[in-house]
Amino acid sequence: MKPLYVFRHIQCEGPGYLAEVLDRLEVPYRLIAIDQGEPVPADTAGCSGLVFMGGPMSANDPLPWIEQELALIRAAAEQQLPILGHCLGGQLISKALGGEITKNRVREIGWHAVSKADNAKAADWLDGQPDTMELFHWHGETFSIPVGAGVILENGHCPHQAFALDNILALQCHVEMTAPMVQEWSSLYADELDDSAPSVQSALQMTGGLDDKVTVAQQVADRLYRRWLRPLLRA
Repeated sequence: MKPLYVFRHIQCEGPGYLAEVLDRLEVPYRLIAIDQGEPVPADTAGCSGLVFMGGPMSANDPLPWIEQELALIRAAAEQQLPILGHCLGGQLISKALGGEITKNRVREIGWHAVSKADNAKAADWLDGQPDTMELFHWHGETFSIPVGAGVILENGHCPHQAFALDNILALQCHVEMTAPMVQEWSSLYADELDDSAPSVQSALQMTGGLDDKVTVAQQVADRLYRRWLRPLLRA
């Protein structure tokens, strides 16, 4: 199997729990460290799929690597390769497929409940998961749903928490989190927590009972990642 290309845009927002899942399933991957100046591959010839992690930048920023990643996403979609995006990564997928990235009505930071959408796509991707689950969030923008895709997760703070289209999964929420990542972000991005809105938690709130929260969230991640990897695991 050719490796997955996993794009990291800032050092603290790596593949996290996804790397554990890939190692467990013996799925090879290559980390492409955009934050270290590593170039975006010119094509998909060397990979079996694409993964895009998060970052504090906007998908609308005029950064050369953003346009290059968008072009790579379009090429992979035409070839029906699996594509997965987390937060910024999900926004890049939406934009590449004709969607728009806009400011969300609130900043959403911390552990917040999301609901499984009432449609066949959600039932497929989240089979066996509860109707409501608590996942981690850290975003101020949101994506629209490209033509042909369907929402599979939603909540009141941000109606578009995840969408699926064929072998493509775009997440606004962060299912890749590990406990050390939550602790690191709450420290590194502490300046973003000075907000009294109920959609923004304090560092104490997001790290309280952390191990239990991460355990539950990773059960959701396991289901989503295994469903996304299905075409590769069958090959």
